[in-house]
Amino acid sequence: MSTPVTLETFPNPRPGRPFEIAIACPEFTSVCPMTGLPDFGQIRISYVPDERCIELKSLKYYLLGFRNRGIFYEAATNQILDDLVEACRPTTMTVVGDFSARGGITTSVTAKYPVA
Repeated sequence: MSTPVTLETFPNPRPGRPFEIAIACPEFTSVCPMTGLPDFGQIRISYVPDERCIELKSLKYYLLGFRNRGIFYEAATNQILDDLVEACRPTTMTVVGDFSARGGITTSVTAKYPVA
């Protein structure tokens, strides 16, 4: 993988008021580590911020870093959650990876913070 992109954040504009941010990234791509073929899907992120919010341009470039990376769906979804939680320390966060059909099978992976 190329040089990692820093996930940037900015101060929560309404601290003390719980609100949810929902982000859809419909053009996620990575590479199947078994076949080397491209995988396509959508990453959906929803979170309740604490002190920091994720800056979207840096998120876009962070997700593009998976484009040529051999990684299973489950690992990608959990890695995204781990990296986003580390960057912004949200109150709660859910990352869903909805991956396109391959061989007639679709996969959806959901990772949550905190662990219930």
